Amino acid sequence: MIVRIMGEGQLDVANDDLSALNKLDGELETAIETGDEATFRSALHALLDNVRQVGKPLPEDSLEPSELILPPADSDMAEVRAMLGDEGLIPD
Repeated sequence: MIVRIMGEGQLDVANDDLSALNKLDGELETAIETGDEATFRSALHALLDNVRQVGKPLPEDSLEPSELILPPADSDMAEVRAMLGDEGLIPD
């Protein structure tokens, strides 16, 4: 699955890694729902760090369509809330 982190580029993430990402996505959603800024910031960074760890960066000149688009690390809660779908940032 091709994942884009806005402002950073694209990474190829194996389907086997999606369950761990979904768990982190759930923590991020909960933090947004409760308005917990500290947990939100921690969960967002954990999600992005995990994608960076398990994903294989695509070349900068690659034109692959992104299947998931994640917000940049400096996003605020309102920006991420606007990006959330019915299943969070990462659909099951």
